Amino acid sequence: MTNIDFRAVTVDLVQGLGIALLFSFFIYAEHYDLTNDLINSITALTAFYFLLKAPARVLMSTGGFVGLLWFYWIGYSFEYYNVGWMSPFITLFFIILYALFFGVLALTKNPLYRAVMLFGLSFVEPMDWNWLQVELPFINSLFGIEKWQYALILLALSLFIYLSSREELKRFRFGALILLFAAIDFTTPQLTESNLKIKLYAPMLLQEEKWVKKNRQQIIANNLKAVTSAISKHYDLVVLPESSFPLFLNRSPQLISQLKYYSKKIDIITGALYVENDLHYNVSYHFSKGEVKIAKKMVLVPFGEYIPLPAFIRSWVNNTFFDGASDFVTADKPSDFIVKGTKFRNAICYEATCEELYEGDPAYMIAISNNGWFHPSIEPTLQKLLMRFYAKKHHSIIYHSANMGGTGIIKGND
Repeated sequence: MTNIDFRAVTVDLVQGLGIALLFSFFIYAEHYDLTNDLINSITALTAFYFLLKAPARVLMSTGGFVGLLWFYWIGYSFEYYNVGWMSPFITLFFIILYALFFGVLALTKNPLYRAVMLFGLSFVEPMDWNWLQVELPFINSLFGIEKWQYALILLALSLFIYLSSREELKRFRFGALILLFAAIDFTTPQLTESNLKIKLYAPMLLQEEKWVKKNRQQIIANNLKAVTSAISKHYDLVVLPESSFPLFLNRSPQLISQLKYYSKKIDIITGALYVENDLHYNVSYHFSKGEVKIAKKMVLVPFGEYIPLPAFIRSWVNNTFFDGASDFVTADKPSDFIVKGTKFRNAICYEATCEELYEGDPAYMIAISNNGWFHPSIEPTLQKLLMRFYAKKHHSIIYHSANMGGTGIIKGND
Protein backbone atom coordinates (compact mmCIF):
# COMPACT_ATOMS: atom_id res chain seq x y z
CA MET A 1 0.00 0.00 0.00
CA THR A 2 1.38 3.40 -1.05
CA ASN A 3 1.91 5.88 1.75
CA ILE A 4 0.84 9.44 0.95
CA ASP A 5 3.27 12.13 1.98
CA PHE A 6 0.74 14.65 3.24
CA ARG A 7 3.44 17.20 3.99
CA ALA A 8 4.59 17.13 0.35
CA VAL A 9 0.99 17.35 -0.88
CA THR A 10 0.36 20.35 1.37
CA VAL A 11 3.50 22.08 0.12
CA ASP A 12 2.42 21.49 -3.50
CA LEU A 13 -1.06 22.87 -2.81
CA VAL A 14 0.34 25.96 -1.08
CA GLN A 15 2.70 26.57 -3.99
CA GLY A 16 -0.16 26.12 -6.46
CA LEU A 17 -2.33 28.54 -4.51
CA GLY A 18 0.50 31.07 -4.40
CA ILE A 19 0.98 31.00 -8.17
CA ALA A 20 -2.79 31.21 -8.72
CA LEU A 21 -3.03 34.23 -6.42
CA LEU A 22 -0.28 35.98 -8.37
CA PHE A 23 -2.01 35.09 -11.65
CA SER A 24 -5.35 36.43 -10.35
CA PHE A 25 -4.06 39.46 -8.46
CA PHE A 26 -5.01 42.00 -11.14
CA ILE A 27 -8.70 41.01 -10.99
CA TYR A 28 -9.06 41.55 -7.26
CA ALA A 29 -6.93 44.71 -7.36
CA GLU A 30 -9.34 46.11 -9.95
CA HIS A 31 -12.36 44.89 -8.01
CA TYR A 32 -11.29 46.73 -4.87
CA ASP A 33 -10.04 49.79 -6.79
CA LEU A 34 -6.38 49.11 -5.93
CA THR A 35 -5.01 48.77 -9.46
CA ASN A 36 -1.39 49.78 -9.92
CA ASP A 37 0.31 49.13 -13.25
CA LEU A 38 3.74 48.47 -11.74
CA ILE A 39 2.47 46.05 -9.09
CA ASN A 40 0.31 44.27 -11.68
CA SER A 41 3.36 43.94 -13.92
CA ILE A 42 5.43 42.39 -11.13
CA THR A 43 2.73 39.94 -10.02
CA ALA A 44 1.97 38.87 -13.61
CA LEU A 45 5.64 38.34 -14.47
CA THR A 46 6.17 36.39 -11.26
CA ALA A 47 3.13 34.19 -11.96
CA PHE A 48 4.38 33.31 -15.43
CA TYR A 49 7.92 32.77 -14.14
CA PHE A 50 6.63 30.10 -11.76
CA LEU A 51 4.33 28.57 -14.38
CA LEU A 52 7.46 28.06 -16.49
CA LYS A 53 9.55 26.76 -13.59
CA ALA A 54 7.26 25.03 -11.08
CA PRO A 55 7.48 21.27 -10.51
CA ALA A 56 5.06 19.31 -12.65
CA ARG A 57 3.02 18.18 -9.63
CA VAL A 58 2.28 21.83 -8.69
CA LEU A 59 0.79 22.85 -12.03
CA MET A 60 -2.54 21.05 -11.76
CA SER A 61 -3.21 22.55 -8.33
CA THR A 62 -2.30 25.96 -9.77
CA GLY A 63 -4.86 25.50 -12.54
CA GLY A 64 -7.48 24.31 -10.09
CA PHE A 65 -7.03 27.36 -7.88
CA VAL A 66 -7.10 29.65 -10.94
CA GLY A 67 -10.42 28.06 -11.93
CA LEU A 68 -11.73 28.73 -8.44
CA LEU A 69 -10.44 32.31 -8.11
CA TRP A 70 -11.66 33.35 -11.55
CA PHE A 71 -14.94 31.44 -11.84
CA TYR A 72 -16.30 30.56 -8.39
CA TRP A 73 -19.38 32.64 -9.25
CA ILE A 74 -20.60 30.81 -12.36
CA GLY A 75 -22.79 28.36 -10.47
CA TYR A 76 -24.74 31.22 -8.86
CA SER A 77 -27.01 31.48 -11.92
CA PHE A 78 -28.30 27.92 -11.48
CA GLU A 79 -30.27 29.10 -8.46
CA TYR A 80 -32.65 30.86 -10.85
CA TYR A 81 -33.35 27.63 -12.75
CA ASN A 82 -34.39 25.98 -9.46
CA VAL A 83 -31.30 23.77 -9.52
CA GLY A 84 -29.22 25.68 -7.00
CA TRP A 85 -27.90 22.38 -5.64
CA MET A 86 -25.75 22.22 -8.79
CA SER A 87 -23.77 25.35 -7.88
CA PRO A 88 -20.89 23.62 -6.03
CA PHE A 89 -20.65 21.03 -8.81
CA ILE A 90 -20.34 23.78 -11.42
CA THR A 91 -17.54 25.32 -9.38
CA LEU A 92 -15.86 21.92 -9.12
CA PHE A 93 -16.21 21.49 -12.89
CA PHE A 94 -14.24 24.71 -13.50
CA ILE A 95 -11.63 23.71 -10.94
CA ILE A 96 -11.09 20.42 -12.78
CA LEU A 97 -11.29 22.06 -16.22
CA TYR A 98 -8.49 24.53 -15.49
CA ALA A 99 -6.47 21.99 -13.53
CA LEU A 100 -6.32 20.06 -16.80
CA PHE A 101 -5.87 23.25 -18.85
CA PHE A 102 -2.71 24.28 -16.97
CA GLY A 103 -1.81 20.68 -16.22
CA VAL A 104 -0.63 20.16 -19.80
CA LEU A 105 2.44 22.22 -18.85
CA ALA A 106 3.48 19.30 -16.67
CA LEU A 107 4.27 17.28 -19.79
CA THR A 108 7.70 18.92 -19.88
CA LYS A 109 10.18 20.46 -17.47
CA ASN A 110 11.92 22.44 -20.19
CA PRO A 111 10.96 26.13 -19.72
CA LEU A 112 11.32 26.83 -23.44
CA TYR A 113 8.84 24.08 -24.31
CA ARG A 114 6.50 25.28 -21.58
CA ALA A 115 6.68 28.78 -23.05
CA VAL A 116 5.55 27.39 -26.41
CA MET A 117 2.70 25.54 -24.67
CA LEU A 118 1.62 28.64 -22.73
CA PHE A 119 1.57 30.58 -25.97
CA GLY A 120 -0.53 27.83 -27.54
CA LEU A 121 -2.98 27.95 -24.63
CA SER A 122 -3.76 31.57 -25.53
CA PHE A 123 -5.67 30.17 -28.54
CA VAL A 124 -7.61 27.52 -26.57
CA GLU A 125 -11.19 28.11 -25.38
CA PRO A 126 -12.36 24.96 -23.55
CA MET A 127 -16.08 24.25 -23.99
CA ASP A 128 -16.36 27.50 -26.02
CA TRP A 129 -15.70 29.43 -22.79
CA ASN A 130 -13.30 32.30 -23.52
CA TRP A 131 -13.17 34.24 -20.23
CA LEU A 132 -9.74 32.92 -19.32
CA GLN A 133 -7.40 34.69 -21.70
CA VAL A 134 -3.93 33.75 -20.45
CA GLU A 135 -2.44 37.12 -21.45
CA LEU A 136 -5.17 39.02 -19.58
CA PRO A 137 -3.04 39.52 -16.40
CA PHE A 138 -1.09 42.12 -18.42
CA ILE A 139 -4.16 44.26 -19.24
CA ASN A 140 -3.51 46.78 -16.44
CA SER A 141 0.27 46.65 -16.57
CA LEU A 142 3.26 48.23 -18.25
CA PHE A 143 3.20 45.56 -20.93
CA GLY A 144 1.18 45.22 -24.10
CA ILE A 145 -1.41 42.51 -24.75
CA GLU A 146 -0.72 41.72 -28.39
CA LYS A 147 0.32 38.17 -29.19
CA TRP A 148 3.85 39.22 -30.16
CA GLN A 149 4.30 41.04 -26.84
CA TYR A 150 3.01 38.01 -24.94
CA ALA A 151 5.44 35.82 -26.91
CA LEU A 152 8.35 38.13 -26.01
CA ILE A 153 7.47 37.97 -22.31
CA LEU A 154 7.36 34.17 -22.38
CA LEU A 155 10.62 34.01 -24.33
CA ALA A 156 12.38 36.38 -21.91
CA LEU A 157 11.28 34.46 -18.80
CA SER A 158 11.89 31.00 -20.24
CA LEU A 159 15.38 31.98 -21.50
CA PHE A 160 16.18 33.43 -18.08
CA ILE A 161 15.22 30.16 -16.38
CA TYR A 162 17.00 28.04 -18.96
CA LEU A 163 20.25 30.04 -18.82
CA SER A 164 20.13 30.08 -15.01
CA SER A 165 20.10 26.28 -15.01
CA ARG A 166 23.27 26.03 -17.13
CA GLU A 167 26.41 26.84 -15.19
CA GLU A 168 28.36 27.73 -18.32
CA LEU A 169 25.60 30.11 -19.51
CA LYS A 170 24.46 31.48 -16.17
CA ARG A 171 26.29 34.79 -16.57
CA PHE A 172 24.13 35.63 -19.63
CA ARG A 173 20.78 35.08 -17.92
CA PHE A 174 19.95 38.73 -17.21
CA GLY A 175 20.52 39.54 -20.86
CA ALA A 176 17.38 37.55 -21.64
CA LEU A 177 15.31 39.99 -19.60
CA ILE A 178 16.15 42.77 -22.07
CA LEU A 179 13.38 41.26 -24.21
CA LEU A 180 10.90 42.42 -21.59
CA PHE A 181 11.58 46.03 -22.50
CA ALA A 182 10.53 45.31 -26.07
CA ALA A 183 7.19 44.05 -24.74
CA ILE A 184 6.42 47.28 -22.86
CA ASP A 185 3.45 49.15 -24.31
CA PHE A 186 4.72 52.57 -25.33
CA THR A 187 1.76 53.40 -27.58
CA THR A 188 -1.40 55.26 -26.59
CA PRO A 189 -3.97 55.35 -29.43
CA GLN A 190 -5.76 58.66 -29.86
CA LEU A 191 -9.40 57.72 -29.35
CA THR A 192 -12.21 60.25 -29.22
CA GLU A 193 -15.53 59.63 -27.51
CA SER A 194 -18.69 60.04 -29.54
CA ASN A 195 -19.95 63.62 -29.65
CA LEU A 196 -23.39 62.34 -28.67
CA LYS A 197 -24.67 62.85 -25.14
CA ILE A 198 -25.30 59.28 -23.94
CA LYS A 199 -27.09 58.22 -20.77
CA LEU A 200 -26.14 54.76 -19.49
CA TYR A 201 -28.89 53.50 -17.19
CA ALA A 202 -27.49 51.45 -14.28
CA PRO A 203 -30.28 49.75 -12.29
CA MET A 204 -29.64 47.52 -9.28
CA LEU A 205 -32.40 44.97 -9.71
CA LEU A 206 -31.87 41.60 -8.06
CA GLN A 207 -32.27 38.64 -10.39
CA GLU A 208 -34.78 36.98 -8.07
CA GLU A 209 -37.00 40.06 -8.42
CA LYS A 210 -36.58 40.60 -12.14
CA TRP A 211 -38.84 37.90 -13.57
CA VAL A 212 -41.53 37.89 -10.84
CA LYS A 213 -44.75 38.82 -12.63
CA LYS A 214 -46.02 41.11 -9.86
CA ASN A 215 -42.87 43.25 -10.22
CA ARG A 216 -43.20 43.71 -13.96
CA GLN A 217 -45.24 46.91 -13.99
CA GLN A 218 -42.89 48.61 -11.51
CA ILE A 219 -39.84 47.56 -13.55
CA ILE A 220 -41.44 48.93 -16.72
CA ALA A 221 -42.32 52.17 -14.91
CA ASN A 222 -38.73 52.56 -13.70
CA ASN A 223 -37.41 52.00 -17.22
CA LEU A 224 -39.76 54.58 -18.70
CA LYS A 225 -38.82 57.02 -15.94
CA ALA A 226 -35.16 56.60 -16.92
CA VAL A 227 -36.10 57.42 -20.52
CA THR A 228 -38.16 60.50 -19.66
CA SER A 229 -35.44 61.71 -17.28
CA ALA A 230 -32.88 61.42 -20.09
CA ILE A 231 -35.21 63.38 -22.37
CA SER A 232 -35.58 66.16 -19.79
CA LYS A 233 -31.78 66.40 -19.53
CA HIS A 234 -31.41 66.60 -23.31
CA TYR A 235 -29.52 63.36 -23.90
CA ASP A 236 -29.23 62.11 -27.48
CA LEU A 237 -29.33 58.44 -26.51
CA VAL A 238 -30.36 56.43 -23.47
CA VAL A 239 -29.13 52.85 -23.10
CA LEU A 240 -30.91 50.35 -20.86
CA PRO A 241 -29.33 47.00 -19.88
CA GLU A 242 -29.89 43.52 -21.23
CA SER A 243 -33.45 42.24 -20.64
CA SER A 244 -34.42 45.53 -19.00
CA PHE A 245 -37.96 44.74 -20.02
CA PRO A 246 -38.46 41.18 -18.67
CA LEU A 247 -40.81 40.05 -21.42
CA PHE A 248 -41.13 39.41 -25.14
CA LEU A 249 -41.26 43.08 -26.03
CA ASN A 250 -42.52 42.54 -29.58
CA ARG A 251 -45.64 40.95 -28.08
CA SER A 252 -46.39 44.11 -26.08
CA PRO A 253 -47.76 46.51 -28.71
CA GLN A 254 -48.81 49.18 -26.19
CA LEU A 255 -45.32 49.35 -24.69
CA ILE A 256 -43.75 49.36 -28.16
CA SER A 257 -45.98 52.31 -29.11
CA GLN A 258 -44.98 54.22 -25.99
CA LEU A 259 -41.26 53.69 -26.66
CA LYS A 260 -41.73 54.71 -30.29
CA TYR A 261 -43.38 57.92 -29.09
CA TYR A 262 -40.46 58.72 -26.75
CA SER A 263 -38.00 57.92 -29.55
CA LYS A 264 -39.18 61.00 -31.44
CA LYS A 265 -37.27 62.97 -28.78
CA ILE A 266 -34.42 60.59 -27.91
CA ASP A 267 -32.90 57.40 -29.30
CA ILE A 268 -33.46 54.40 -27.04
CA ILE A 269 -31.51 51.12 -26.97
CA THR A 270 -32.80 48.48 -24.60
CA GLY A 271 -32.51 44.76 -24.07
CA ALA A 272 -35.53 42.44 -24.06
CA LEU A 273 -36.65 39.10 -25.46
CA TYR A 274 -37.94 38.65 -28.98
CA VAL A 275 -40.01 35.83 -30.47
CA GLU A 276 -40.31 35.07 -34.17
CA ASN A 277 -41.71 31.92 -35.78
CA ASP A 278 -41.77 30.30 -32.31
CA LEU A 279 -38.02 30.89 -31.96
CA HIS A 280 -36.65 32.85 -29.01
CA TYR A 281 -33.98 35.52 -29.29
CA ASN A 282 -32.06 37.65 -26.83
CA VAL A 283 -31.97 41.03 -28.59
CA SER A 284 -31.40 44.75 -28.44
CA TYR A 285 -34.23 47.03 -29.55
CA HIS A 286 -33.32 50.40 -31.08
CA PHE A 287 -36.10 52.96 -31.07
CA SER A 288 -35.43 56.05 -33.18
CA LYS A 289 -37.70 58.65 -34.79
CA GLY A 290 -40.79 56.60 -34.11
CA GLU A 291 -39.40 53.39 -35.59
CA VAL A 292 -37.86 50.24 -34.09
CA LYS A 293 -35.03 47.99 -35.26
CA ILE A 294 -33.93 44.65 -33.80
CA ALA A 295 -30.36 43.40 -33.30
CA LYS A 296 -30.21 39.70 -32.50
CA LYS A 297 -27.43 38.25 -30.38
CA MET A 298 -24.74 36.49 -32.41
CA VAL A 299 -22.64 34.75 -29.71
CA LEU A 300 -24.42 32.84 -26.95
CA VAL A 301 -23.14 32.04 -23.47
CA PRO A 302 -22.09 28.38 -23.24
CA PHE A 303 -24.20 26.53 -20.64
CA GLY A 304 -26.19 29.75 -20.11
CA GLU A 305 -27.96 30.30 -23.44
CA TYR A 306 -26.91 27.15 -25.24
CA ILE A 307 -25.40 23.78 -24.37
CA PRO A 308 -22.10 23.14 -26.24
CA LEU A 309 -22.65 19.38 -26.40
CA PRO A 310 -23.91 16.89 -29.03
CA ALA A 311 -27.62 17.21 -29.82
CA PHE A 312 -28.82 14.13 -27.92
CA ILE A 313 -26.98 15.20 -24.74
CA ARG A 314 -28.05 18.82 -25.21
CA SER A 315 -31.73 17.83 -25.28
CA TRP A 316 -31.33 15.75 -22.11
CA VAL A 317 -29.58 18.61 -20.27
CA ASN A 318 -32.25 21.13 -21.32
CA ASN A 319 -35.08 18.79 -20.29
CA THR A 320 -33.46 17.72 -17.01
CA PHE A 321 -32.03 20.98 -15.72
CA PHE A 322 -33.73 23.83 -17.61
CA ASP A 323 -37.39 22.82 -17.61
CA GLY A 324 -37.30 21.82 -21.27
CA ALA A 325 -36.16 25.25 -22.46
CA SER A 326 -34.47 25.24 -25.85
CA ASP A 327 -31.27 27.03 -26.76
CA PHE A 328 -31.58 30.61 -27.94
CA VAL A 329 -31.23 31.28 -31.66
CA THR A 330 -28.50 33.55 -32.98
CA ALA A 331 -27.85 36.05 -35.74
CA ASP A 332 -25.35 35.23 -38.49
CA LYS A 333 -23.24 38.38 -38.17
CA PRO A 334 -22.69 41.38 -35.88
CA SER A 335 -25.29 44.15 -35.91
CA ASP A 336 -24.75 47.90 -36.00
CA PHE A 337 -27.03 50.77 -34.99
CA ILE A 338 -26.86 54.25 -36.49
CA VAL A 339 -27.63 56.92 -33.88
CA LYS A 340 -27.78 60.47 -35.23
CA GLY A 341 -25.20 59.63 -37.89
CA THR A 342 -22.82 57.67 -35.60
CA LYS A 343 -22.37 53.93 -36.02
CA PHE A 344 -22.35 51.71 -32.92
CA ARG A 345 -21.66 47.99 -32.88
CA ASN A 346 -24.29 46.18 -30.80
CA ALA A 347 -23.14 43.66 -28.17
CA ILE A 348 -25.23 41.85 -25.60
CA CYS A 349 -23.32 40.86 -22.44
CA TYR A 350 -21.01 37.91 -23.26
CA GLU A 351 -20.69 39.13 -26.84
CA ALA A 352 -18.72 42.20 -25.74
CA THR A 353 -15.99 39.82 -24.55
CA CYS A 354 -15.76 37.90 -27.84
CA GLU A 355 -13.36 38.56 -30.69
CA GLU A 356 -16.07 37.99 -33.32
CA LEU A 357 -17.95 41.13 -32.30
CA TYR A 358 -14.92 43.32 -33.00
CA GLU A 359 -14.74 42.39 -36.67
CA GLY A 360 -13.83 45.51 -38.63
CA ASP A 361 -12.43 47.31 -35.54
CA PRO A 362 -15.60 49.25 -34.63
CA ALA A 363 -14.87 52.72 -33.27
CA TYR A 364 -17.85 52.56 -30.91
CA MET A 365 -19.77 49.75 -29.27
CA ILE A 366 -22.97 49.74 -27.23
CA ALA A 367 -22.84 46.82 -24.77
CA ILE A 368 -25.73 45.83 -22.53
CA SER A 369 -25.55 43.30 -19.69
CA ASN A 370 -27.51 41.78 -16.85
CA ASN A 371 -25.01 40.93 -14.12
CA GLY A 372 -27.75 40.16 -11.62
CA TRP A 373 -27.25 36.46 -12.37
CA PHE A 374 -23.94 36.51 -10.46
CA HIS A 375 -24.40 39.07 -7.70
CA PRO A 376 -22.42 39.53 -5.53
CA SER A 377 -19.14 38.47 -7.17
CA ILE A 378 -16.15 39.61 -9.20
CA GLU A 379 -18.01 38.82 -12.44
CA PRO A 380 -18.66 42.48 -13.45
CA THR A 381 -14.99 43.26 -12.80
CA LEU A 382 -13.72 40.37 -14.90
CA GLN A 383 -16.19 41.31 -17.63
CA LYS A 384 -14.91 44.90 -17.62
CA LEU A 385 -11.28 43.74 -17.83
CA LEU A 386 -12.10 41.49 -20.79
CA MET A 387 -13.94 44.30 -22.56
CA ARG A 388 -10.93 46.56 -21.97
CA PHE A 389 -8.75 43.78 -23.40
CA TYR A 390 -10.68 43.66 -26.68
CA ALA A 391 -11.26 47.41 -26.82
CA LYS A 392 -7.49 47.89 -26.55
CA LYS A 393 -6.79 45.34 -29.26
CA HIS A 394 -9.29 46.92 -31.65
CA HIS A 395 -9.00 50.60 -30.65
CA SER A 396 -12.67 50.77 -29.66
CA ILE A 397 -14.70 52.70 -27.09
CA ILE A 398 -17.45 50.73 -25.35
CA TYR A 399 -20.53 52.29 -23.76
CA HIS A 400 -21.70 49.67 -21.30
CA SER A 401 -25.07 49.68 -19.53
CA ALA A 402 -25.42 46.90 -16.99
CA ASN A 403 -27.77 45.81 -14.24
CA MET A 404 -26.07 45.10 -10.88
CA GLY A 405 -22.65 46.55 -11.64
CA GLY A 406 -20.33 47.24 -14.55
CA THR A 407 -21.91 50.32 -16.14
CA GLY A 408 -19.45 52.80 -17.62
CA ILE A 409 -17.34 53.85 -20.61
CA ILE A 410 -14.44 51.51 -21.46
CA LYS A 411 -11.73 52.92 -23.70
CA GLY A 412 -9.17 51.04 -25.73
CA ASN A 413 -6.50 53.54 -24.71
CA ASP A 414 -7.06 53.26 -20.94
